[in-house]
Amino acid sequence: MVDVTAYTNQQLFPQESLPHSPASQTAKTFLSNFKFDPLHPLKQWLETLPIQSPKLAHRLCQLIPAQCPFERDITVFGKVLFHIPPLCKLNPFYEQFVSLRFRALCYLADDCGEDISMYC
Repeated sequence: MVDVTAYTNQQLFPQESLPHSPASQTAKTFLSNFKFDPLHPLKQWLETLPIQSPKLAHRLCQLIPAQCPFERDITVFGKVLFHIPPLCKLNPFYEQFVSLRFRALCYLADDCGEDISMYC
């Protein structure tokens, strides 16, 4: 696999053409820290989604599980053969969904004064 960032830096800033000046180091640092994330607009939308109705908050708490539903222990005759790890963290929106559920729970508890123990 080709390291695109290193290759781009090498093409843009060959070692023999640029001295080790602060400006060249700054440009190299900027390019090496740049990451392309095509899902960023959708992630940002999920993070800023306002929760202003109890109906929406209840629906979010029902749809987003509190823990990963895929994590399992496979047992045969009472002995654990193997463990399936939580696969939710493979979801690129995992952090946003957890945050959205938490904000919905906080809205129900703090603003609406409802009991949220059924969602925990």
